[in-house]
Amino acid sequence: MTRVLVLYYSSYGHVRALAQAEADGARSVPGTRVDLRRVPETVPDAIRRKAGFAADDTPVATPADLEDYDAILFGTPTLFGMMAGQMKSFLDQAGGLWARNALVGKVAAVFTSTGSQHGGHEATLLSTQIPLQHFGMLIVGLPYTFAGQTTAQGIVGGAPYGAGTIAGADGARTPTETDLAGARFQGAHVARIAARLAGADLAQAAA
Repeated sequence: MTRVLVLYYSSYGHVRALAQAEADGARSVPGTRVDLRRVPETVPDAIRRKAGFAADDTPVATPADLEDYDAILFGTPTLFGMMAGQMKSFLDQAGGLWARNALVGKVAAVFTSTGSQHGGHEATLLSTQIPLQHFGMLIVGLPYTFAGQTTAQGIVGGAPYGAGTIAGADGARTPTETDLAGARFQGAHVARIAARLAGADLAQAAA
């Protein structure tokens, strides 16, 4: 079995919806086991309630969990043109994995939600990939074989660097079917690549 983790942070549910679609896509690949997890919240409950954050009962991951997977898809909202602080804090706690090269060669991908088309959508996808490359992970984007990202009919999230959605300034816009299809495509794409790499490792070990 190829093990895939979809790990995300979501304030209002947009990234969670994408994460569920990413997980569905990965599960569509035979021989893939998928876990859906979120990073710990750092915002106090009182502030969460006042800001109207969405409740989320998805199990919480720990940095040590990352070592158990062949591929990890990281989902984060765009906050001021970069990943959310909750995701950055989580990655900052993975120094022990970095020191042991525990994530080297694992597949990684990124997806995001942004308030506007020009609010840092691509910047977040690209900059979130940076620490993953420091871990030695292999970055997978959203290739143009997913034709949905080239449409000019309405607002579409995502880019060649990863799946995404545009939430609107007030967060009222939910992911479109094209956005969700892109996330499912990316999840399946990552799972297939991880399976190929895992199979190559097994073949090499048996040789």
